[in-house]
Amino acid sequence: MRLQRAWYQSRAPLWLWLLWPLQLLFVALSGLRRLRFRYFPAKPLPVPVIVVGNISVGGTGKTPVTLALVDYLKAQGERPGIISRGYGGRGPFPYNVTPQSDAQRCGDEPLLLARRTQVPMVVAPDRYEAAAWLLQQAPSITVIISDDGLQHYALSRQFEIAVIDGKRGIGNGWRLPMGPLREAPARLKSVDAVISNGKLENSLPFALQPYLMELRAQPWRRVSDDSPVATLPEGKTLALAGIGHPERFFATVGTIEKRAFTTRAFADHHAFSDADYAAVSNYDVVLMTEKDATKWRGNPAQACYYLPVKAQLPEAFWQQLQQALRNARYDA
Repeated sequence: MRLQRAWYQSRAPLWLWLLWPLQLLFVALSGLRRLRFRYFPAKPLPVPVIVVGNISVGGTGKTPVTLALVDYLKAQGERPGIISRGYGGRGPFPYNVTPQSDAQRCGDEPLLLARRTQVPMVVAPDRYEAAAWLLQQAPSITVIISDDGLQHYALSRQFEIAVIDGKRGIGNGWRLPMGPLREAPARLKSVDAVISNGKLENSLPFALQPYLMELRAQPWRRVSDDSPVATLPEGKTLALAGIGHPERFFATVGTIEKRAFTTRAFADHHAFSDADYAAVSNYDVVLMTEKDATKWRGNPAQACYYLPVKAQLPEAFWQQLQQALRNARYDA
Protein backbone atom coordinates (compact mmCIF):
# COMPACT_ATOMS: atom_id res chain seq x y z
CA MET A 1 0.00 0.00 0.00
CA ARG A 2 2.86 2.37 0.78
CA LEU A 3 4.44 1.64 -2.59
CA GLN A 4 1.17 2.32 -4.42
CA ARG A 5 0.74 5.64 -2.66
CA ALA A 6 4.26 6.62 -3.70
CA TRP A 7 3.42 5.99 -7.35
CA TYR A 8 0.78 8.72 -7.30
CA GLN A 9 2.54 11.38 -5.23
CA SER A 10 3.33 14.68 -6.94
CA ARG A 11 6.95 14.38 -5.77
CA ALA A 12 8.40 10.88 -5.69
CA PRO A 13 10.11 9.90 -2.41
CA LEU A 14 13.85 9.33 -2.75
CA TRP A 15 13.61 5.69 -1.70
CA LEU A 16 11.62 4.93 -4.84
CA TRP A 17 14.82 5.34 -6.88
CA LEU A 18 16.17 2.20 -5.22
CA LEU A 19 13.76 0.29 -7.50
CA TRP A 20 15.21 1.80 -10.69
CA PRO A 21 17.31 -1.31 -11.57
CA LEU A 22 14.22 -3.51 -11.21
CA GLN A 23 12.31 -1.15 -13.49
CA LEU A 24 15.02 -1.55 -16.15
CA LEU A 25 14.77 -5.33 -15.86
CA PHE A 26 10.97 -5.21 -16.16
CA VAL A 27 11.18 -3.00 -19.27
CA ALA A 28 13.72 -5.34 -20.89
CA LEU A 29 11.75 -8.52 -20.20
CA SER A 30 8.40 -7.08 -21.30
CA GLY A 31 10.00 -5.65 -24.44
CA LEU A 32 11.48 -9.02 -25.38
CA ARG A 33 8.14 -10.70 -24.79
CA ARG A 34 6.34 -8.28 -27.06
CA LEU A 35 9.05 -8.58 -29.70
CA ARG A 36 8.52 -12.34 -29.74
CA PHE A 37 4.89 -11.96 -30.81
CA ARG A 38 5.83 -9.42 -33.47
CA TYR A 39 7.73 -12.16 -35.31
CA PHE A 40 5.46 -15.01 -34.26
CA PRO A 41 1.94 -13.52 -34.43
CA ALA A 42 -0.93 -14.86 -32.37
CA LYS A 43 -3.18 -17.47 -33.91
CA PRO A 44 -6.37 -15.96 -35.35
CA LEU A 45 -9.76 -16.88 -33.92
CA PRO A 46 -12.94 -17.41 -35.98
CA VAL A 47 -14.82 -14.57 -34.24
CA PRO A 48 -13.83 -10.96 -33.41
CA VAL A 49 -12.09 -10.37 -30.09
CA ILE A 50 -12.47 -7.22 -27.99
CA VAL A 51 -9.80 -6.73 -25.33
CA VAL A 52 -10.55 -4.57 -22.28
CA GLY A 53 -7.41 -3.77 -20.35
CA ASN A 54 -5.15 -1.09 -18.95
CA ILE A 55 -1.49 -0.14 -18.87
CA SER A 56 -1.35 0.26 -15.09
CA VAL A 57 -1.89 -2.05 -12.14
CA GLY A 58 -4.78 -1.58 -9.77
CA GLY A 59 -8.42 -0.91 -10.42
CA THR A 60 -9.29 1.40 -13.28
CA GLY A 61 -12.84 0.28 -14.10
CA LYS A 62 -12.42 -2.56 -16.58
CA THR A 63 -15.25 -4.64 -15.15
CA PRO A 64 -17.99 -2.00 -15.66
CA VAL A 65 -16.75 -1.54 -19.24
CA THR A 66 -17.01 -5.29 -19.86
CA LEU A 67 -20.53 -5.34 -18.43
CA ALA A 68 -21.55 -2.41 -20.66
CA LEU A 69 -20.07 -4.17 -23.71
CA VAL A 70 -22.10 -7.30 -23.04
CA ASP A 71 -25.32 -5.30 -22.67
CA TYR A 72 -24.67 -3.37 -25.88
CA LEU A 73 -23.70 -6.42 -27.93
CA LYS A 74 -26.75 -8.33 -26.77
CA ALA A 75 -28.95 -5.40 -27.83
CA GLN A 76 -27.33 -5.53 -31.28
CA GLY A 77 -28.24 -9.20 -31.70
CA GLU A 78 -24.74 -10.50 -30.95
CA ARG A 79 -24.04 -13.55 -28.80
CA PRO A 80 -21.03 -12.51 -26.67
CA GLY A 81 -18.83 -14.65 -24.49
CA ILE A 82 -16.18 -13.61 -21.97
CA ILE A 83 -12.69 -14.85 -21.19
CA SER A 84 -10.41 -13.80 -18.35
CA ARG A 85 -7.23 -14.83 -16.60
CA GLY A 86 -9.08 -15.81 -13.45
CA TYR A 87 -6.73 -13.94 -11.14
CA GLY A 88 -6.94 -15.31 -7.60
CA GLY A 89 -8.64 -18.53 -8.74
CA ARG A 90 -7.02 -21.93 -8.39
CA GLY A 91 -8.77 -23.66 -11.30
CA PRO A 92 -8.30 -26.23 -12.72
CA PHE A 93 -7.99 -24.31 -15.99
CA PRO A 94 -9.62 -23.82 -18.41
CA TYR A 95 -12.54 -23.31 -16.06
CA ASN A 96 -16.16 -22.71 -17.09
CA VAL A 97 -17.55 -19.96 -14.88
CA THR A 98 -21.24 -20.01 -13.98
CA PRO A 99 -23.26 -17.89 -11.52
CA GLN A 100 -22.96 -20.80 -9.08
CA SER A 101 -19.15 -21.06 -9.29
CA ASP A 102 -16.84 -20.62 -6.31
CA ALA A 103 -14.73 -17.42 -6.41
CA GLN A 104 -11.82 -19.42 -4.98
CA ARG A 105 -11.74 -21.45 -8.18
CA CYS A 106 -12.41 -18.79 -10.81
CA GLY A 107 -11.55 -15.45 -9.16
CA ASP A 108 -13.84 -12.72 -7.87
CA GLU A 109 -14.17 -10.57 -11.00
CA PRO A 110 -15.06 -13.50 -13.32
CA LEU A 111 -17.74 -14.63 -10.88
CA LEU A 112 -19.17 -11.10 -10.78
CA LEU A 113 -19.24 -11.01 -14.59
CA ALA A 114 -20.87 -14.43 -14.87
CA ARG A 115 -23.60 -13.47 -12.39
CA ARG A 116 -24.34 -10.11 -13.98
CA THR A 117 -24.17 -11.07 -17.67
CA GLN A 118 -25.41 -14.68 -17.74
CA VAL A 119 -23.24 -15.31 -20.82
CA PRO A 120 -20.74 -18.14 -21.38
CA MET A 121 -17.43 -17.47 -19.65
CA VAL A 122 -14.10 -19.29 -19.38
CA VAL A 123 -11.01 -18.38 -17.36
CA ALA A 124 -7.43 -19.54 -17.93
CA PRO A 125 -4.00 -17.91 -17.63
CA ASP A 126 -3.53 -18.64 -21.36
CA ARG A 127 -6.17 -16.41 -22.94
CA TYR A 128 -5.98 -18.15 -26.33
CA GLU A 129 -6.65 -21.47 -24.61
CA ALA A 130 -9.58 -19.85 -22.79
CA ALA A 131 -11.01 -18.50 -26.06
CA ALA A 132 -10.64 -21.83 -27.87
CA TRP A 133 -12.31 -23.66 -24.96
CA LEU A 134 -15.10 -21.08 -24.87
CA LEU A 135 -15.86 -21.56 -28.57
CA GLN A 136 -15.79 -25.32 -28.12
CA GLN A 137 -18.26 -25.13 -25.24
CA ALA A 138 -20.48 -22.46 -26.83
CA PRO A 139 -20.01 -22.55 -30.64
CA SER A 140 -22.85 -20.06 -31.22
CA ILE A 141 -20.78 -17.17 -29.79
CA THR A 142 -20.29 -14.35 -32.32
CA VAL A 143 -17.85 -12.13 -30.40
CA ILE A 144 -15.42 -12.65 -27.51
CA ILE A 145 -14.66 -10.06 -24.82
CA SER A 146 -11.36 -10.50 -23.01
CA ASP A 147 -11.58 -9.00 -19.54
CA ASP A 148 -8.01 -7.78 -19.09
CA GLY A 149 -5.34 -9.12 -21.44
CA LEU A 150 -4.02 -5.96 -23.11
CA GLN A 151 -0.49 -7.27 -22.58
CA HIS A 152 -1.40 -10.88 -23.43
CA TYR A 153 -0.10 -10.74 -27.00
CA ALA A 154 -0.64 -14.46 -27.57
CA LEU A 155 -4.31 -13.55 -28.00
CA SER A 156 -5.28 -12.04 -31.35
CA ARG A 157 -7.66 -9.11 -31.16
CA GLN A 158 -9.65 -6.82 -33.42
CA PHE A 159 -10.44 -4.00 -30.96
CA GLU A 160 -8.36 -2.84 -28.00
CA ILE A 161 -9.76 -0.75 -25.16
CA ALA A 162 -7.50 0.77 -22.50
CA VAL A 163 -9.23 2.02 -19.35
CA ILE A 164 -7.52 4.66 -17.21
CA ASP A 165 -8.50 6.10 -13.84
CA GLY A 166 -9.48 9.73 -14.36
CA LYS A 167 -8.28 10.77 -10.91
CA ARG A 168 -4.98 8.90 -10.75
CA GLY A 169 -4.14 8.87 -14.46
CA ILE A 170 -0.81 7.15 -15.15
CA GLY A 171 0.77 8.15 -11.84
CA ASN A 172 4.45 9.01 -12.02
CA GLY A 173 4.69 7.52 -15.52
CA TRP A 174 7.30 4.91 -14.57
CA ARG A 175 7.17 1.19 -15.08
CA LEU A 176 6.85 -1.49 -12.43
CA PRO A 177 7.92 -1.61 -9.65
CA MET A 178 9.12 2.02 -9.67
CA GLY A 179 5.74 3.14 -11.00
CA PRO A 180 2.30 1.67 -11.71
CA LEU A 181 2.72 1.05 -15.45
CA ARG A 182 2.88 -2.30 -17.21
CA GLU A 183 3.68 -0.59 -20.51
CA ALA A 184 4.94 2.82 -21.58
CA PRO A 185 2.37 5.64 -21.74
CA ALA A 186 2.79 5.72 -25.53
CA ARG A 187 0.97 2.37 -25.64
CA LEU A 188 -2.25 4.35 -25.24
CA LYS A 189 -1.70 5.81 -28.72
CA SER A 190 -1.81 2.36 -30.33
CA VAL A 191 -5.08 1.09 -28.84
CA ASP A 192 -8.39 1.61 -30.62
CA ALA A 193 -10.11 3.42 -27.75
CA VAL A 194 -9.07 4.93 -24.43
CA ILE A 195 -11.75 5.25 -21.76
CA SER A 196 -11.31 7.51 -18.75
CA ASN A 197 -13.15 6.40 -15.63
CA GLY A 198 -14.29 9.85 -14.58
CA LYS A 199 -12.95 13.18 -15.77
CA LEU A 200 -9.21 13.09 -16.44
CA GLU A 201 -7.69 15.34 -13.77
CA ASN A 202 -4.06 15.15 -14.94
CA SER A 203 -3.08 15.54 -18.58
CA LEU A 204 -1.34 12.71 -20.39
CA PRO A 205 2.15 13.26 -21.85
CA PHE A 206 0.69 13.51 -25.37
CA ALA A 207 -2.47 14.77 -27.02
CA LEU A 208 -5.25 12.27 -26.42
CA GLN A 209 -9.00 12.63 -26.07
CA PRO A 210 -10.31 9.62 -24.14
CA TYR A 211 -13.96 8.66 -24.02
CA LEU A 212 -15.48 9.69 -20.71
CA MET A 213 -17.15 6.93 -18.69
CA GLU A 214 -19.55 7.73 -15.88
CA LEU A 215 -20.28 5.10 -13.27
CA ARG A 216 -23.82 5.33 -11.96
CA ALA A 217 -24.64 3.66 -8.67
CA GLN A 218 -27.59 1.28 -8.72
CA PRO A 219 -29.77 0.46 -5.67
CA TRP A 220 -28.03 -1.32 -2.81
CA ARG A 221 -28.52 -5.10 -2.72
CA ARG A 222 -28.41 -7.51 0.18
CA VAL A 223 -25.42 -9.80 0.08
CA SER A 224 -27.45 -12.72 1.42
CA ASP A 225 -30.01 -12.90 -1.39
CA ASP A 226 -29.08 -10.19 -3.97
CA SER A 227 -32.41 -8.43 -3.39
CA PRO A 228 -32.44 -4.64 -3.98
CA VAL A 229 -33.31 -2.40 -1.04
CA ALA A 230 -34.83 1.08 -1.19
CA THR A 231 -33.12 2.33 1.97
CA LEU A 232 -30.44 1.01 4.27
CA PRO A 233 -31.12 0.37 7.95
CA GLU A 234 -29.76 2.80 10.53
CA GLY A 235 -26.87 2.00 12.81
CA LYS A 236 -23.11 1.91 13.14
CA THR A 237 -21.82 1.52 9.58
CA LEU A 238 -18.64 0.17 8.02
CA ALA A 239 -17.67 0.48 4.36
CA LEU A 240 -15.06 -2.05 3.25
CA ALA A 241 -13.37 -2.56 -0.10
CA GLY A 242 -10.82 -5.03 -1.42
CA ILE A 243 -10.32 -3.44 -4.85
CA GLY A 244 -7.53 -1.67 -6.68
CA HIS A 245 -8.67 1.81 -5.64
CA PRO A 246 -10.76 1.55 -2.45
CA GLU A 247 -10.98 5.33 -2.04
CA ARG A 248 -13.23 5.56 -5.10
CA PHE A 249 -15.78 3.29 -3.44
CA PHE A 250 -15.61 5.16 -0.14
CA ALA A 251 -16.14 8.47 -1.95
CA THR A 252 -19.18 7.03 -3.73
CA VAL A 253 -20.67 5.84 -0.45
CA GLY A 254 -20.12 9.29 1.04
CA THR A 255 -21.95 10.84 -1.90
CA ILE A 256 -25.05 8.65 -1.86
CA GLU A 257 -25.35 7.99 1.89
CA LYS A 258 -25.75 10.90 4.30
CA ARG A 259 -24.44 9.07 7.33
CA ALA A 260 -21.20 8.69 9.24
CA PHE A 261 -19.29 5.53 8.45
CA THR A 262 -15.93 3.92 9.10
CA THR A 263 -13.78 2.67 6.22
CA ARG A 264 -11.54 -0.35 5.93
CA ALA A 265 -9.43 -1.04 2.85
CA PHE A 266 -8.07 -4.45 1.88
CA ALA A 267 -5.66 -5.43 -0.86
CA ASP A 268 -7.15 -6.02 -4.30
CA HIS A 269 -8.68 -9.52 -4.64
CA HIS A 270 -8.43 -10.02 -0.87
CA ALA A 271 -9.71 -13.41 0.27
CA PHE A 272 -11.80 -12.75 3.36
CA SER A 273 -11.08 -14.89 6.40
CA ASP A 274 -12.93 -15.75 9.59
CA ALA A 275 -10.85 -13.09 11.32
CA ASP A 276 -12.13 -10.49 8.85
CA TYR A 277 -15.73 -11.49 9.49
CA ALA A 278 -15.20 -11.33 13.26
CA ALA A 279 -13.58 -7.89 12.99
CA VAL A 280 -16.77 -6.34 11.57
CA SER A 281 -19.21 -8.11 13.89
CA ASN A 282 -19.71 -4.99 16.02
CA TYR A 283 -21.16 -3.01 13.11
CA ASP A 284 -24.88 -2.82 12.43
CA VAL A 285 -24.47 -2.20 8.68
CA VAL A 286 -21.64 -3.40 6.44
CA LEU A 287 -21.30 -1.91 2.94
CA MET A 288 -19.06 -3.33 0.22
CA THR A 289 -18.39 -3.46 -3.50
CA GLU A 290 -20.07 -6.01 -5.72
CA LYS A 291 -16.72 -7.73 -6.26
CA ASP A 292 -16.20 -8.14 -2.53
CA ALA A 293 -19.72 -9.52 -2.17
CA THR A 294 -18.80 -12.52 -4.35
CA LYS A 295 -16.45 -13.68 -1.57
CA TRP A 296 -18.27 -12.50 1.55
CA ARG A 297 -19.64 -15.14 3.88
CA GLY A 298 -20.33 -13.04 6.95
CA ASN A 299 -22.62 -13.68 9.85
CA PRO A 300 -26.21 -13.98 8.50
CA ALA A 301 -27.38 -11.70 11.32
CA GLN A 302 -25.32 -8.84 9.92
CA ALA A 303 -26.92 -6.35 7.53
CA CYS A 304 -24.48 -6.64 4.61
CA TYR A 305 -25.08 -4.79 1.34
CA TYR A 306 -23.20 -4.30 -1.91
CA LEU A 307 -23.39 -1.52 -4.48
CA PRO A 308 -23.72 -2.42 -8.18
CA VAL A 309 -22.61 0.23 -10.67
CA LYS A 310 -23.45 0.74 -14.33
CA ALA A 311 -21.17 2.37 -16.91
CA GLN A 312 -22.43 5.11 -19.20
CA LEU A 313 -20.38 5.63 -22.38
CA PRO A 314 -20.85 8.13 -25.22
CA GLU A 315 -22.57 7.15 -28.45
CA ALA A 316 -19.40 7.89 -30.42
CA PHE A 317 -17.67 5.00 -28.68
CA TRP A 318 -20.41 2.54 -29.61
CA GLN A 319 -20.35 3.72 -33.23
CA GLN A 320 -16.59 3.17 -33.40
CA LEU A 321 -16.93 -0.31 -31.94
CA GLN A 322 -19.73 -1.26 -34.33
CA GLN A 323 -17.68 -0.11 -37.32
CA ALA A 324 -14.67 -2.09 -36.09
CA LEU A 325 -16.74 -5.27 -35.83
CA ARG A 326 -18.10 -4.76 -39.34
CA ASN A 327 -14.57 -4.26 -40.67
CA ALA A 328 -13.31 -7.35 -38.87
CA ARG A 329 -16.00 -9.52 -40.43
CA TYR A 330 -15.52 -7.97 -43.86
CA ASP A 331 -11.75 -8.61 -43.73
CA ALA A 332 -12.34 -12.19 -42.62
